[in-house]
Amino acid sequence: MKVTIQTQNFKLQEFTEEYATKKLDALQRYLPNIREVRLDLNRKTNRGEDHTIAQVTVIHARGALIRTEERTAGFSKDSLETAIAEAMDKMYSRIKRFKGKREATNRRGMRDAYNLTPEELAASEDMPPFLDIDGDEDYVTPEIVKRKQVPIMAMNEREAIEQMELLGHTFFLFRDMITGKVNVLYRRRDGAYGVLAPYDA
Repeated sequence: MKVTIQTQNFKLQEFTEEYATKKLDALQRYLPNIREVRLDLNRKTNRGEDHTIAQVTVIHARGALIRTEERTAGFSKDSLETAIAEAMDKMYSRIKRFKGKREATNRRGMRDAYNLTPEELAASEDMPPFLDIDGDEDYVTPEIVKRKQVPIMAMNEREAIEQMELLGHTFFLFRDMITGKVNVLYRRRDGAYGVLAPYDA
């Protein structure tokens, strides 16, 4: 298992590196076949106040990703160790939850994974309504503040659910292995899953 620790805006001290390495090494006893574990530590200053951010990423041998992030106020040895410990606690919880969901999904035979037709999507209670801005003088055009490129991998719906749960996201882009089209998997408010499948209008 490869362990990588990266820092931003500060230099990592040896005692903190030893603490982090020990924490990360323990993961391989809890989840087998880990290919790589990355820890990204960042010191950010906002309005004169320091914050410590720890992000842990686990890359499984199958290519699956699990990621957690925690932040603490201030920047010190204690704040670094606290952020790392809390991110690791969340990682263990996420792995445990993922294992349980994967077993339950296998038993259900993927009953909760389904495709929505455009009519079902329009009537779905878990999708936000369209905003009518006619006559609204206070309306401000939304601004895109971030753009991010993401890799699109070919997989089936079951694999997409597993990957989304590993990342801790509420939606996931993937290329359907059968149709070859990019679909969007998302979690509904009732806890089930939905898939947005594109079609030519």
